Amino acid sequence: MITARLSAEDDFDGWRDQCRGLLRIGAKPEDVIWQVGDTPTDLFAATAKLSAPIGPAIGVPPEFVNLARSVICHTDPKRFGLLYGLLTDIKARRRRMDDAADPVLRNLHDMAKHVRRDIHKMRAFVRFRRVEQDGAEHYIAWFEPEHHIVRTNAAFFVRRFAGMQWSILTPQISVHWDRQTLHEGPAARKEDAPSEDVIEDQWKTYYGSIFNPARLKVKAMLKEMPKKYWHNMPETALVSELIKSARGREVSMIEKEIVPIAADTLASLKSEANRCRRCPLYAPASQIVFGEGPENARIMFVGEQPGDQEDLAGLPFVGPAGQLFNAALAEAGVDRAQAYVTNAVKHFKFKPQGKRRIHDKPNVGEINHCRWWLKREIDLVQPDLVVALGATAARSLTGRNIPITANRGQVFESIEGVPVLVTIHPSYLLRLPDAQLAEQEKAVFVEDLRQTKAMVERASAQGARTPA
Repeated sequence: MITARLSAEDDFDGWRDQCRGLLRIGAKPEDVIWQVGDTPTDLFAATAKLSAPIGPAIGVPPEFVNLARSVICHTDPKRFGLLYGLLTDIKARRRRMDDAADPVLRNLHDMAKHVRRDIHKMRAFVRFRRVEQDGAEHYIAWFEPEHHIVRTNAAFFVRRFAGMQWSILTPQISVHWDRQTLHEGPAARKEDAPSEDVIEDQWKTYYGSIFNPARLKVKAMLKEMPKKYWHNMPETALVSELIKSARGREVSMIEKEIVPIAADTLASLKSEANRCRRCPLYAPASQIVFGEGPENARIMFVGEQPGDQEDLAGLPFVGPAGQLFNAALAEAGVDRAQAYVTNAVKHFKFKPQGKRRIHDKPNVGEINHCRWWLKREIDLVQPDLVVALGATAARSLTGRNIPITANRGQVFESIEGVPVLVTIHPSYLLRLPDAQLAEQEKAVFVEDLRQTKAMVERASAQGARTPA
């Protein structure tokens, strides 16, 4: 037996290096004992004598690297061996990554799904509480992850809360941000985190005022926000009473004709949007043009508004600009069927000119009215990257006026904290009078789309054809 040692439970780089060495000596999966730290897993296992350097990189499908990076963060002790077994089978062509019937692959994909869900829960349910440390404000949060996700997730909190000093304490490790450097610390206890702070009463008042009884679905709420997270969140102290009073408040709202939206899937959200009267644009338009694409899409494209053909078809990006967009996506290697495509404004705004309907740019008020729908799409899809196609989309996503020419290809942050890459709207290419210039600009647009593909791949694999 051979012992392959890892420095930590989420040590992907160490696991990858061990795999390189094990493959060099022809080690079979059943002959390898995976050990984290210095605690022996098998008293009779021999330590692997792997030459240094470990060996050259091994080309593997990027789908495998994506999967392995997530699965390594799972708590199942068999994950290292299962991944190494899959790797050896892929190298020997005994398994394919696209075999949906493979039980090992299904098991590993389930692990990856649980890890991604835990990452989302941490982002959603971490609540910082303010304390004084050395005369300065410091924010501390307690969280109990199900899997080894703290290091993987720390970069999100650095981006989201870059301007404040904070600590996230967990039973596994602690992470600390001092506005410049991220530090790791030892495991903590719940007692090490503050139980309340001075602004929580204000937060509870705010939460109680925005609670929407017509959207209340208790089973769905408990599924998305299990009770084990409640003790971290001050607002949950109000939940029981708000549930009891929900029906009465809902009746009151209906009587006032303030009927809120209750949608927890893209299909139900689209159904509600069909009745949207938030701004006057609904009246002259043929229909609402909602987003299109899978609910688990990792990339979301946001345009300005539907055009004449989109308004008639009820689908986004099907007119001349949409055809150019599809061609550019194909050239960049981006599969539109795997992306979610929508617009900042959902109804066609136009000026009648005889029998024609001429595009009219939406104003700030109309963009803001429709922002509610776009936010709900982002919340439901949870993309790794949003691409703003044009200035209207960029403003809707970030709340800022961003000059596209000077900032195309740059990454900003949406109001929800999602990375937003800014580029042109494909209709811009159609308006260029010079054919040669249009071809040059299209090439730059295609390169922007290639960048989006690379960014999404890096979000999980940190590069296509990442060596194992």
